[in-house]
Amino acid sequence: MQRSQVLCGMVLILAVSSLPVVAQTKVVKEAIFAPGSVSFPASHASTVVELKGGELLSAWFGGTAEGKPDVAIWGAHKSTVGWSVPVELAREPDVPCWNPVLFHTRDGMLWLYYKFGPSPGTWTAARKFSTDEGLTWSVPDYIPAGLVGPVRAKPLVLEDGTILSGSSVESYRSWAVWIERSTDGGKTWTKTGPIVPPIESAKAELSRGPAPVLPGSTKPKDSAVTRGIIQPSVVSLGGKHLRLYARSTPLTQRVVVSDSFDAGVTWTQGRALDVPNPNSGLDAVALRDGRVVMIYNNTSTGRSPLNLAVSTDGEHFRMFYTLEEAEGEFSYPAIIQAANGDLEMTYTWQRKTIEHVHFPLAEVPKYGFSAAGFHKEKDDFDAKQADLRSVCSGAYAAAWGRRSGRRIARWVDSVFVVEGYFEVCDERRDR
Repeated sequence: MQRSQVLCGMVLILAVSSLPVVAQTKVVKEAIFAPGSVSFPASHASTVVELKGGELLSAWFGGTAEGKPDVAIWGAHKSTVGWSVPVELAREPDVPCWNPVLFHTRDGMLWLYYKFGPSPGTWTAARKFSTDEGLTWSVPDYIPAGLVGPVRAKPLVLEDGTILSGSSVESYRSWAVWIERSTDGGKTWTKTGPIVPPIESAKAELSRGPAPVLPGSTKPKDSAVTRGIIQPSVVSLGGKHLRLYARSTPLTQRVVVSDSFDAGVTWTQGRALDVPNPNSGLDAVALRDGRVVMIYNNTSTGRSPLNLAVSTDGEHFRMFYTLEEAEGEFSYPAIIQAANGDLEMTYTWQRKTIEHVHFPLAEVPKYGFSAAGFHKEKDDFDAKQADLRSVCSGAYAAAWGRRSGRRIARWVDSVFVVEGYFEVCDERRDR
């Protein structure tokens, strides 16, 4: 591919930010740019990648509104002095751009995949690469019809260099997930699917009938009677066991998973988890210690609140943190684990800006729920459990919650739990 020089503003920022990135020990939330401070009023569908040296690069689509011809792909770089002014990364003539995805392949190449076209049902995929961490980018490479690349969430890149891109197709009242797999750095691909969840026959009948007209609208809402899943996020659960987590339609209203037990060559059909989904994008990351953290909307309707959940087995998730809970839209999140172990996230904030969150690994609970129920969280709980129970009596509700970012204290098996630690019950039952 020929190369073209772009991102001049970003070059200046990178040039003056050679100092090492200082680790943050607290949760930090910040807007990448102030609403109203840029030339595009609407922003959505962000992605984030860690650059060499620990700095970050984020990208999203922005323009007059989603689907308008002036929508382009924009990006900003985070250094020790903060986020750079957003710059244009990709634009296609007279059609909108959609859903950028940033990631590195094992050879160190930085890739930007994105879509362009009138709608998700008619778009084409494109990609650019950078050999200098986003200082300059190649000219666009337009991907042949039938391939999408990572449709919204980052792909999983295995140790041997295999790329597993979660892609999906949105047709009239029918969605399906596909896995695009490359063993040669993205030169050639194999495609596996379609992956869909089972659906109750009564609900299946809805997709054959007229679409409802929702309150406040005059047009039928076809997505309300669409079946299937889209926008998968792929993680490794260890060895050759991979899992994808996907967005579902209002006919399912739960996060749907599919598994591969041969490193992504074949996949099971989808099945729903006991995790709500309001027909909105989500993302997940497998931590290096084996836990899985999901960023998602913990509701079956709307796009607020936006939450974090953790799992020790990839199956049973415990919601432990609320990032946003105001009215409006907080959606389409992206999450990665940085080299230092901490989590970095970006998401749509009211369609007006992109929010970035730095989340220290130490703030992620060490245990989640399992099929058996509550897991211990304090490292030495097993040793202390007998002593604690000998002091306490009675049985109280086993529950965890978080409101406005704070855990709610609960009685768990006669042990008083507050802020993630265990205390002797004593006479404090009315706390």
